[in-house]
Amino acid sequence: MHDIRLIRENPAAFDAALARRGVEPAAQSILALDARRREIATRMQEVQARRNEASKAIGAAMGKGDKDTAEALKVEVAALKVELPALEEEERTLTAQQNAALAAYPNAPASDVPEGADESENAELLRWGTPREFSFPPKEHADLGPALGLDFETGALISGARFTFLKGGMARLHRALAQFMLDRQTGENGYLECIPPLLVKDEAVFGTGQLPKFSEDLFKTTDGRWMIPTAEVSLTNAVQGEILSEGQLPLRMTALTPCFRSEAGAAGRDTRGFIRQHQFEKVELVSITRPEDSEAEHERMTGCAEGVLQALGLPYRKVLLCTGDMGFTARKTYDLEVWLPGQGAYREISSCSNCGDFQARRMNARYRPEGAKGTEFVHTLNGSGLAVGRTLVAVLENYQREDGSVDVPEVLHPYMGGLTRLVPLA
Repeated sequence: MHDIRLIRENPAAFDAALARRGVEPAAQSILALDARRREIATRMQEVQARRNEASKAIGAAMGKGDKDTAEALKVEVAALKVELPALEEEERTLTAQQNAALAAYPNAPASDVPEGADESENAELLRWGTPREFSFPPKEHADLGPALGLDFETGALISGARFTFLKGGMARLHRALAQFMLDRQTGENGYLECIPPLLVKDEAVFGTGQLPKFSEDLFKTTDGRWMIPTAEVSLTNAVQGEILSEGQLPLRMTALTPCFRSEAGAAGRDTRGFIRQHQFEKVELVSITRPEDSEAEHERMTGCAEGVLQALGLPYRKVLLCTGDMGFTARKTYDLEVWLPGQGAYREISSCSNCGDFQARRMNARYRPEGAKGTEFVHTLNGSGLAVGRTLVAVLENYQREDGSVDVPEVLHPYMGGLTRLVPLA
């Protein structure tokens, strides 16, 4: 959510930031609404003050025996009592409209975010690792995986498209990847392990920016709760409505959870294989920081995600998303894209975003600087450390053998119960 004070102070800067994201100017309409709300608020104060003043004057007039003045004041007070509730209702309505307007526009991009319309204008920052040279044509995971336990047919039979049933060593490898990621983020990178709710209320999904604009991308239960699209929702909302002490920051949390997405906006994309599912698992990273620390925390978080790929020996590239490819709540985003030899392409496996105070305003999450009387909004960050299913895909394609088997990366051996290679199921 945007800060109305900043829009009042520099409406041109607000419109310029929106323009970088391809959004039409909005400052004028927001400020017109704000001016009307403030006008009503001022009138409310005047009415309350006059009502109190007139009520006191009634007693004084009665004490002097001035019945005519007293009666006139009573009539005035009665009229003010009628006007006040109407003003209060209008003020509530205008406040709700103003908040809705401030919440409707995407976050302003950081100054170093490149301007662009779509992913083709993202900026590549680095590449790590050398893609393996195969002595045979490498297969895509959708062709390689079924014989090893990546069962698309059973998943579709049970639940429909974009669901997969994992069996045997494939299920074990998926579990090993998830556990390895979680152990690394907690043991080496200092994240606090959490097991958050998978079902959340409207306020939580609004707080992290999925509502109201992206409701079609979510699944909703019959009792009005939402299934989380990522643990970002649950973890970030852990500070909803809180006033933290400066000593509690930075707060770093991680969770391995199922994630649920309707993929309404992805019709026709990655319909084949395990890359884009309605249900998948992810190790999420969330940080809550002081404003002055969030840029450094963003670099740190991205490095924590990169460390998983490096430990697994998976080549990847790091890109800085342009203004047209960033998520709604982000002010700056790095994507990590892993090399998939079967596709001959880099594909997203992690997205790490600094949201500034955008989500904190929606959640009313603040902290009190040491020695200060007032409070400030925290900054929130989130990232994938990593998406487990996409990492499984990367391992299958990068570690495949010509005979259809797949080697297990050495770092995962302690998690595999002695299994060092996936072979076709009997």
